[in-house]
Amino acid sequence: MMFVLGALVWAATPAAAQKKPISKAKPVAKPAAAAIPAASLALGKTLYVQNCLSCHQADGGGVDRMNAPLTKTTWVLGDKTPLVKVLLNGMQGVEIDGERYANVMPAFDYLTDQQIADVLTYVRNSFGNKATAVKAAEVKAVRAANKK
Repeated sequence: MMFVLGALVWAATPAAAQKKPISKAKPVAKPAAAAIPAASLALGKTLYVQNCLSCHQADGGGVDRMNAPLTKTTWVLGDKTPLVKVLLNGMQGVEIDGERYANVMPAFDYLTDQQIADVLTYVRNSFGNKATAVKAAEVKAVRAANKK
């Protein structure tokens, strides 16, 4: 009887040959997001303080129904092109994430491509935001297309 019970237990377990070998390969790491240069963030912060803080506030929260927030909105964290166009063209009466903001935002087209890239990179990586950097070449391309 013990022999039969032992045979049943043995038959119910997978054979050693059928077990998958444990993989010794190391998992492939995802490439890290490109580090944002500290100098770009510092210059972006300076530009933010000089040009944006009075309307968008020190915390990027904006002012209800007047000045749009810069904290975790689709405008800030989404596609870079519309965000660059806002700085180049200004805006007024826009709806952002379901709320309208009435104040006029002036154009900052007098800023260089690098300055616009730095301030937008700062905004996209401050106030709880985490997004890729804006490159001067991207701003230059939007500026060129914007003139047409």
